Amino acid sequence: MEEERATEFSSYATTSLEESREAIAAHYYDMRLEVAGRPTEFETRLSVVELGALTVGDIRFGTEMRMTFAEPGVYHVAVPFGGRFSVQEGHGSVEFATERRALVFDPARDIRIDKWSADCLALTVKIDKAAVLRQLELLLGRSLRHPPRFEPYMDVSRGPGLSWMRLATWNLLERDVPLGLLSNPMIRGRLEQTLLEGMLLATDHTFRAELETPPPPMRPASVKRVMDAVQELPAEPYDANRLAAIAQVGLRTLQEAFRRNVGMSPMAYVQEVRLQRVHRQLRAAAPGTTTVTDVAHTWGFVHLGRFARRYRERFGESPSQTLRAE
Repeated sequence: MEEERATEFSSYATTSLEESREAIAAHYYDMRLEVAGRPTEFETRLSVVELGALTVGDIRFGTEMRMTFAEPGVYHVAVPFGGRFSVQEGHGSVEFATERRALVFDPARDIRIDKWSADCLALTVKIDKAAVLRQLELLLGRSLRHPPRFEPYMDVSRGPGLSWMRLATWNLLERDVPLGLLSNPMIRGRLEQTLLEGMLLATDHTFRAELETPPPPMRPASVKRVMDAVQELPAEPYDANRLAAIAQVGLRTLQEAFRRNVGMSPMAYVQEVRLQRVHRQLRAAAPGTTTVTDVAHTWGFVHLGRFARRYRERFGESPSQTLRAE
């Protein structure tokens, strides 16, 4: 197997079925691959870029294929640039992806990909379900009890679906740009957020109608000043009085404004932002390069016991489980 790596990119080329499985499992899923066409024409070519909560790649096999896999906790978007394939979730109906419509599915149920044509080259995007939920909560300005359920198709022939597909593809094109914008963590973070928001705006799902309702009145300037400051420097040693000074209002006034407009106290908002930064860094960390303690301290958590408890409550797993997840 030929493999090339840059800081955020990985590329593979192999004629071995087992090496193909290993490459795909390293970034996507432990997948059962079956050659349905001519074995002599089988050659996997896979390019991948990691964007925090998203894994963006393109793949071709050179011959007809069948695949099965399952993994909870993620969504998947796939669209062929050429050729076609079908996807079946569990015992549901068989849906076909074409160059004009991507398929959006939830691998929590067994996924079967069939009818993969020999000429098929597909954009394939794995998206963390918890990250989608958090982004949706930020857009709606409230907490949600359940993640969204998506309709099976995204129209990528026009409008926001086409824009989303082109933005995802742009990340792959950056592989050939040494020291390009994608090498900047700030830019990667913004692209990650834009793709998460774009998915919610380009697809039909259970919260789409609510997203399209007119936004609520703008938050008071005092609240925005605090939120902007915390987003920019979340690890700072904030306390309630310092936040009130940033807001330029009294403490009780700020607490009431946050309760009415954000749904939590100012200090709870600080903790939420910090937890999200920790979660993102733990997910992106390569094995053996950091520890939970180092990451927690980086983002301002001093009391590790309290931090671990809050983290588990927020993400449903311990920080060490997130660090080992990849």
